[in-house]
Amino acid sequence: MGEYKIILFDLDGTLSDPKVGITKSVQYALEKLGIIETNLDKLECFIGPPLQVSFSEYYGFNEEKSQKAIDFYRERFKQRGMFENELYSNLSPFLKSLKEQQYTLTVATSKPTVFSEQILKYFNIDHYFDLVVGSNLDGTRTSKTEIIQYILDKHKNYTLDNFIMMGDRKHDIIGANNVGIDSIGVTYGYGSFEELSEFNPTYIVHSIDQIKEILMTSIVK
Repeated sequence: MGEYKIILFDLDGTLSDPKVGITKSVQYALEKLGIIETNLDKLECFIGPPLQVSFSEYYGFNEEKSQKAIDFYRERFKQRGMFENELYSNLSPFLKSLKEQQYTLTVATSKPTVFSEQILKYFNIDHYFDLVVGSNLDGTRTSKTEIIQYILDKHKNYTLDNFIMMGDRKHDIIGANNVGIDSIGVTYGYGSFEELSEFNPTYIVHSIDQIKEILMTSIVK
């Protein structure tokens, strides 16, 4: 158990439920490329991983076609999709309580930083976070390992046991494992218990209250 001081949060599926905005933006991109997908539930797999990975894995797009799909996706997402989103229940009071305990809060997401910052401001929770790190619009820094390492490099005065990564998909846990920090897998998002447990997170929780219990009572700071 680490002496946690810096908490890294995934955004989609961890802080907020982005299903409508993401799936409808993917649906829009696919339609632009001649693919009609009427079942938005089928597109939940796009929530969490980098878009380049998902368009390639689920639709067999090559690099060029994936980039076209991403461009179409962003057409809709930046106008409407990012706001078709809901904070998880009790999220704001939870973040407030963490700040009162003097934790440093950071967002670590594969979503582009510019969109992530706008979403946090839209929900009026941006002031809780000291740093927001996402991918770049040019397609670089998309892997969760790169993103987490970038955050660690910004906090050179801390040791690895001061950090913990929280997320709902395997990519969050893999990224934490790759850089050597602890992790919390959350099942209330879009990753299943089976997906998360396969990669051995430090903890698996089913609710924000369980996260609070870990961070507020189980950790000596």
